[in-house]
Order: sequence, then C-alpha cells, then structure tokens
Amino acid sequence: MATHEQLESTSSRPPLDPTVSSHETPSNAAAPSAGQKRSSDEAGITKSKITIGTRRSALAIIQAEQVKKMLEEAHPELEYEIRAMATMGDKNQITPLHDFGAKSLWTFELEAQLLEGNLDLIVHCLKDMPTQLPAKCTIGCITKREDPRDAVVMKKGLEYKTLADLPAGSIVGTSSVRRSAQVKSHYPQLKFKDVRGNLGTRLSKLDAEDGEYSCLILAAAGLLRMDLGGRITQYLDSKTPGGGLLYAVGQGALAIEIREGDEKVINILNAVMDEDTMLAGLAERSLMRTLEGGCSVPIGVETTWIEKGKLFMKAVVVSLDGTETVGAESLAEVLDAKDADEFGWKVAQELVEKGAATILKAINLNRPLIEEGNGA
Repeated sequence: MATHEQLESTSSRPPLDPTVSSHETPSNAAAPSAGQKRSSDEAGITKSKITIGTRRSALAIIQAEQVKKMLEEAHPELEYEIRAMATMGDKNQITPLHDFGAKSLWTFELEAQLLEGNLDLIVHCLKDMPTQLPAKCTIGCITKREDPRDAVVMKKGLEYKTLADLPAGSIVGTSSVRRSAQVKSHYPQLKFKDVRGNLGTRLSKLDAEDGEYSCLILAAAGLLRMDLGGRITQYLDSKTPGGGLLYAVGQGALAIEIREGDEKVINILNAVMDEDTMLAGLAERSLMRTLEGGCSVPIGVETTWIEKGKLFMKAVVVSLDGTETVGAESLAEVLDAKDADEFGWKVAQELVEKGAATILKAINLNRPLIEEGNGA
C-alpha cells in the first residue's frame, strides 16, 4: 500500500510520521499588538504574512477567499495574500479530461511555486488532488465539507426536473467518466457528451438556444459556493429516489497543501481543520490510491458518520459503458489518520475480491481511450 499522507491529528494516538522544520522570522515583519503577539506566540507562529495559492477560475478564487476568511478569523494578527495562477487544466479548455496524460492537471504549477517558497499554502478541491503528492508536499488540513453530492442542472426553458424525465436520446453533458458510467447503468437510454470550461462557461453552453445539451451533471458544492444552488433540479446521491450516483473521492471538501514539515503553517491551519472531513477524505483517498484510480476512472464513493468515530463507506467501480458494476460497503471505527487509511484499503480490497480488478484492468488496457487524470 502506498505511503500514508501526513496530517496533524486531534486523536490521542500519535501522528504517523511527524516532521519538523523551521523558518526564520522576516526581518521586516510588522510588529503585532501585544494581544495579537500572544496569540501568535501561543500557536508557535513567527510568520507575519501568509501567501495563499489558487487557480484563476472564479470558483477557485471564491474557495481561496473562504479559506482566507477562516484564517483571518482564527489569526487576525497575520496578513494574508491570495495569488492566482492558471494550471494546465485551465489553459486547455478543449481536450476532454480523460485524454490528458498528466496526473497533476490542476496542481502542478501551483506545487512548483509552493516548493520554491513563493507560496505558503495552496487551496485545492480535494477531488482534484492526485493521491500521490510530489515529494516534500503534503496535505496540511482539510476544511469542513460542503455538500458532496452530484446534481442535475437542466437547460433553461425545459420542463424536466430529473434524469428519468428526459426523453430517450437526450444529451447529458459531463466531463467525468465516473458520472457518465454510473448514469449509463441507471439510464441507458440517455446519451453523453463531454463539456469543458469553468462553471460559468459550461452553464452558458447548456443554456445556449442552439445548445445540444439537455442537462449537465455537476458537483453540488461548486454550484452552492457560486450561489447557483437554485439551478439544481435533482440530487443524485444513493439516498435520493432516481439518484444512485456515488460521488468522486474528496468531492465537496477543500484541502490545503503545504510543504512537508512546515510546522508554522501547520499551527496556523489547526484552527480551520475539520477532523470528520479530514478523516473521511483520507479514507476515500486511500480507497482510490489502493485501486490506482484517478478521477477519470469510474470509482465512486459515499461516506457517512453514523456516530462519532464510526464511519460508513459505500464504494463502487463501474465499467466505462455502465454494464458492469461492483460495489461494497462497510462500517468501521475511524479515530485517526491510520484508521482512515486502513479503512479505505479494506474497502478497496473487498471491491477487488468482488471483481473490480477485472473492470479496472479492462480500463487500463483500453488506453488511450481513457487516460488517468484529474478534475472530475
């Protein structure tokens, strides 16, 4: 099994492999007030400015602003700056996601700046992050999860609300083979076509008078963060009638990537970490890492906290045409990162034993029809 991701844990158990490093205090740092200085000193913080990296899309900037606001509330004595930049996935808005060969489609350029010291942290959608991060990079924390479900957005003017309402042959727009494969298994009469671009661009393509799409399937979290929740006509989770889709690993959660061993930044992030989201996210990523799947492999997951420390996971692997499905579900005690990692591995092994390996092998043999990538 792959190397564990490192995260600070609030559990009584020790962290998996803690590292320690230090940074010198900038000589030109502004002097904080006495109260603010005590707050910083108590947290072991000597930095005066935190530089936050993000992609340039409107949604990415909104997400970075949300994290910035949380940090400002937790550590008002510090200064924060957001730096946005385009990634490979942003620059190429035409190529279908599954045709990219890159594993770090949405993260590479930002991670290079992080490692060079030009950024202190990066705000990512957790689902866009490869399960194997570059050397010396790690997840510093995961914030409270937004609604992780997939959702249907109908073309303006259509009377339909759900996928079941659509006439046979209707075109569903999605850039995710995970979504299309699962929907095909439930609604084989529908057709699917790739749709790229940022959220606003995709909605414009949907609503165009001459547009070919009847609806799009999108992450509810992005729509809600952009204040577009009113466009949602159907949720597609396993608990909603007519749904049945399991979401992408990490969907709805924001992860903050940092340099490994940067204890000062870790101390700052402790105040914005959500332990339940963090542990569920680690379990989901362990599942995907064990199955060696990227976001362009049809792996779906759904995690629910039954009670404190008890995590329920459903997972599915689906063939590209939606005709073969292997599912598993399990309940486990998850108290720390080690428990989460082992739980994801256990569910992945159950999927393999039930035949998921055969589906994944067929997908791997079918390259370049589908290439491992990110951003579903």
